[in-house]
Amino acid sequence: MVAISGAALTAFGRRRDGSSFRDWAAQAFDGALTMSGLEPSDIDLLIVASESDFFTLQLNPASVIAGDLGLTGAATLRVEGGGASGQLAVHAGVARIIAGLARHVAVVGVDPSASALTRDTMRDLYGFSFDAWTDGMTGATSSMLYALSFQDFAARHGATEADLDAVTIQNRQNACANPGAHLPRSHSAAEIAAAPMIASPYRRLHCSPLSDGAAAVILSQPGALPQARAAAPRITGIGASSDHAHLGARPRPGDFSAKTRAMIRALSMAGIAARDIGLAEVYDAYAGAQLQGIAALGIAPDWQRDLYAGGFGRDGRCPVNLSGGLMGQGAPVGATGVGQTVTCALLLEERYHAGLQPRRIPEHALADTHGGIATTCAVTILSQRGGA
Repeated sequence: MVAISGAALTAFGRRRDGSSFRDWAAQAFDGALTMSGLEPSDIDLLIVASESDFFTLQLNPASVIAGDLGLTGAATLRVEGGGASGQLAVHAGVARIIAGLARHVAVVGVDPSASALTRDTMRDLYGFSFDAWTDGMTGATSSMLYALSFQDFAARHGATEADLDAVTIQNRQNACANPGAHLPRSHSAAEIAAAPMIASPYRRLHCSPLSDGAAAVILSQPGALPQARAAAPRITGIGASSDHAHLGARPRPGDFSAKTRAMIRALSMAGIAARDIGLAEVYDAYAGAQLQGIAALGIAPDWQRDLYAGGFGRDGRCPVNLSGGLMGQGAPVGATGVGQTVTCALLLEERYHAGLQPRRIPEHALADTHGGIATTCAVTILSQRGGA
């Protein structure tokens, strides 16, 4: 097991204050380091998750950020895996600690996804993050591809536009109690229905925003923890998998099969079953992707019933996206997976925002992220110290 000795994230949103990704990375790292009780000299390795050099205009960002954070001399590594970059960076840190190559690893996820480039440029770049030959260079956008995938899922599983509305309403309502959220909104079904259609069945309000921000975790060998952090949550399972980048190459384009494989691997490592997961941060770039993700992860055998019966609410059977998810909290790409891990850790420690903290603290939590249309999938299982 690997301990999360420190965890912090900045507010997510569109930054107009003249600050840069380097400022946000420092803010998140300082918060995580303070929580850990460690010193910069204790950090053996810095891992930076950043999706694209086009956003930061900084090649080799890990070495530059190391200097900013006072970590010169530590080993550095940059991890990129599309939307899964942050979660994969956490996995890289876990692997280094398990292998005995580091005692303390700082993982910083950061991206200026909202302020660096124009909306049209970002749309084109994201097209290249799928299969550039068959998708990006032909003008296919992420909204089109996610919509096609959800159409297949809906046809076989009975999902409806009302389900998309329910996800949107719940996630943005959760964001209203998250002071660092990009889109804290109270939506109605009528408001969503009046929003412009982007790619059927997705309307504008069914989509997550592009955001700026950063998140950081300090991963530690349990035996190297300061005494004050001895009860810190543990990462007990990690799993990753991939799928065909081109949707047409998949037998069932609506099933997130790589996510299922990643989950099976993480559960095996943690020694638990999907039913043991008591809260989850699920990747919701679009409302339907959350439903596809829940189905693939196996955390809700009847996801439609739980959606309407409160099973995913704060005090439900398995709260989902209490942070607001990408749709509410926001989506600075490199920071997303790290931020999900931060949220799960803070919830397990009862350190999260008061209006979102469940009354019943589960033993196990799940952070789920993917890049592409669930092409690169990564999941992390966190447990209370005595949970596994």
